[in-house]
Amino acid sequence: MRPTPNTPPPPPHHESTNSRRDFLLRSGAGFGGLALGALMASESGAAESMVARSGHNRTPARSVIFLFMDGGPSHIDTFDPKPEVNRLAGKSLPESIERVITPMGVSENPLLPTRRRWQRYGESGLPVSDWYPNVGRHADKLCVIRSCRADGLNHVGSVCQMNTGSILAGRPSLGAWVAYGLGSASRNLPGFVVLLDNDREPPGGTRVWGTGFMPATFQGTRFRQDGTPILHLAPPKSIGPRRQRGKLDFLSRLNRRHLAARRGDDELEARIAAYELAFRMQSHAPEAVDIAQETAATRSLYGLDDKTTAPFGRNCLMARRLVERGVRFIQLYSGSGSKWDAHSKIEQNHTARCRETDVPVAGLLADLEQRGLLDETLVIWGGEFGRTPMSEKGDGRDHNPYGFTMWMAGGGVRGGQVIGSTDDFGMHAVDSPAHVHDLHATFLHAIGLDHQKLVYHLQGRPERATVNEGEVIAGVMA
Repeated sequence: MRPTPNTPPPPPHHESTNSRRDFLLRSGAGFGGLALGALMASESGAAESMVARSGHNRTPARSVIFLFMDGGPSHIDTFDPKPEVNRLAGKSLPESIERVITPMGVSENPLLPTRRRWQRYGESGLPVSDWYPNVGRHADKLCVIRSCRADGLNHVGSVCQMNTGSILAGRPSLGAWVAYGLGSASRNLPGFVVLLDNDREPPGGTRVWGTGFMPATFQGTRFRQDGTPILHLAPPKSIGPRRQRGKLDFLSRLNRRHLAARRGDDELEARIAAYELAFRMQSHAPEAVDIAQETAATRSLYGLDDKTTAPFGRNCLMARRLVERGVRFIQLYSGSGSKWDAHSKIEQNHTARCRETDVPVAGLLADLEQRGLLDETLVIWGGEFGRTPMSEKGDGRDHNPYGFTMWMAGGGVRGGQVIGSTDDFGMHAVDSPAHVHDLHATFLHAIGLDHQKLVYHLQGRPERATVNEGEVIAGVMA
C-alpha cells in the first residue's frame, strides 16, 4: 500500500548477518567475498602443510638436500671429461658441432683447454677431476647425468627454471611442491628451508624458493648461519617462555571461542596452527642449527676447522641436522649471487668454488651414510646450466644450457653410473637428453611423488611442477 503523507514509510528491510564473512559475501555484489577468499586462501594451506602425508609411490627417500652451485659450474672441468677440447685447443669448434647462441651472441671463439687431471674412482671407475677429489671418493654413490638441458641463457631466467620449472617468474619452487605434496614431517620446523653461504641472494631473489600461485605456507624459510636462525622469531628478552606461552594460550582461547560459532572454518584453524608452529619454532629452531653440539670429529669432517670450507660446511652440517628432525626439503646455495659465473679467469674462480665445497659435500655424503640417513635422503648437486668449451675473454667460459651435468646420490638412487652424454666437446646433450622438466620429474619420483598426479588447481586449471611435461629419467633408481 502506498503510504499517505501522514504515515511514515516502513523501515528499510535489512537481512541479518551471522558473521563478517556473511557480510562480505552479501555486500558490494559479493566482491567483498572475493577479496576475503583471496586473503584466506593464502592461509588455507597452513594446517595441511603441517601434517605429514604419504606420497604416491613407496620410496626410501623422505627428504631432499639440493646443493645448488649458483652461477653455473663447468661440467667439462668437473664430471664430464672431453679430451677433444684439449686436442684441438686454440682452434674453432668443428663445423659438425651446431653453433649456439650465448649471452654474448653466436660464439666463434677458439676452444679453451682444461687444465684438469682426471682420476677414476671406486669400483665403478667414475671419472672425476682434481677439483673434486674428496667427492670423487664417493663415486660409487653418484648417479651422474651428463645430458641435462635447460632453456634460459641468462642467470635470472635459468636459476628460476631450475628452481620452478619455468624461465618466467610466478610458479612454485620445487621445494614448495614437495612441501605441498608431502607436508611436514616435523612438528617444530618448516618443511622447506633455504641456506645461503653469504649475504647475497641468488638471481631472482626470494622468488626462487617462493610459492608462486600456491599459499605462502609452502614457501622456503631462510635460515641464517649466525644468531637466531629466523629473523623476528625470538620474543623480546623481557618476555620469558612462560609469559609467551600464556599469551599464546590466551590468543588461542579467543580464536577457539570465535571458531566455536563457525564450525568447519578451516582457515581459522589453519591460523591457530600457524601460531602454534611459530611458538614451537622459537624453542626448537635455535637447537636445530646449534652445531656446537656436534663432536670435533664431525665438525672436522665438514671442514669447519678451515676458514675456506667452513661457510658451506656449516650449511651442509645444518642440512644433516634438519634432515634428522624431519625437514622435507633443504636447499643450499654455494656462491650465492652467481659466484660460479666464470666468463673470465675460470681457473681462479672454479678453483676457489670447488675448494669451498669439495670437503663439505664429501663430508655430508659420508655423515649421512654412517648415520643410516643416506637411503632416506636424496642429495642433488648442480647449477642452472654448464659452460661452453670455447673461451671467453681468453681465459673464461660462457653459459651453456644445451648440455651440462648434474648428479644425484642416496634416496634409492643407483650410484656408480653415468646417464646420457654430450658431444665430443661438451656442447650439446646428444644421448638421453634430460630437460629440466625430466630432472624435476625424477627428483619428485625419488621422494615418492608422481609429477603427473601432483596437481594444484588454479582457477580450474590443473598445474603441475613439471609444467605438464617431463618424464622420469630411466635407470636412475636402483
